[in-house]
Amino acid sequence: MIGNIHSIETFGTVDGPGIRYVIFTQGCLLRCQFCHNADTWEIGTGKQMSVAEIIEDLTSYLPFIESSGGGITVSGGEPLLQIPFLIELFKECKKLGIHTAIDSSGGCYSTAPLFQEQLSELLTYTDLILLDVKHINRKKHITLTGMANDHIIEFARLLSERKIPVWIRHVLVPTISDDEQDLNELGDFISTLKNVKKLEILPYHKLGVYKWEALGLDYPLKDIEPPSDEKVEKAYQILTKKLTFI
Repeated sequence: MIGNIHSIETFGTVDGPGIRYVIFTQGCLLRCQFCHNADTWEIGTGKQMSVAEIIEDLTSYLPFIESSGGGITVSGGEPLLQIPFLIELFKECKKLGIHTAIDSSGGCYSTAPLFQEQLSELLTYTDLILLDVKHINRKKHITLTGMANDHIIEFARLLSERKIPVWIRHVLVPTISDDEQDLNELGDFISTLKNVKKLEILPYHKLGVYKWEALGLDYPLKDIEPPSDEKVEKAYQILTKKLTFI
């Protein structure tokens, strides 16, 4: 089984528990205005790698991964665009006892029977989902990402029903995703989920601007500065005030 891979980070520390072997897949349907991996958007490109190649490389780092309580995280781009590849990869990881995680926006979630069948199988081999919730307001989500969020909300509910542990992630962008009313609405929604292990506020940053420029794209948020620590803490308190962690 072959996957389209953008890059691999062999010593990740922010994409799940412990030291992570992080695979960034190629291809995404969202066009987030703050995206720091705009070079992963194009579908069907990237380096083609087999499951066997990845497992061979991954096993050389197993002592560090296992001693830290880490594992493998597949990020992107959007990993769920390549579910058959993920199924085969995670099957092999489970044979080695490796903790598996997916970092997803749910942006390609579908109720189509084939997608549902493949997703159901994948989830049996998945220990954790890092779910990126961009915005709770549908209209603002369209402005921010180019897509509505109805199917993303549905994906979050499915994960809750299936009792798949999740870390909820929310990028805090001043004037765009830090409105107190929106945060309260998002917090209300998250509090309905029964599978949340952790919630992370990711402060907006400009580290990916150079990629936009290299791609010849106009970065839309160039005049927005990162939020203060106080703003980040306030957002966290709002989002977690009704939340019960598992």
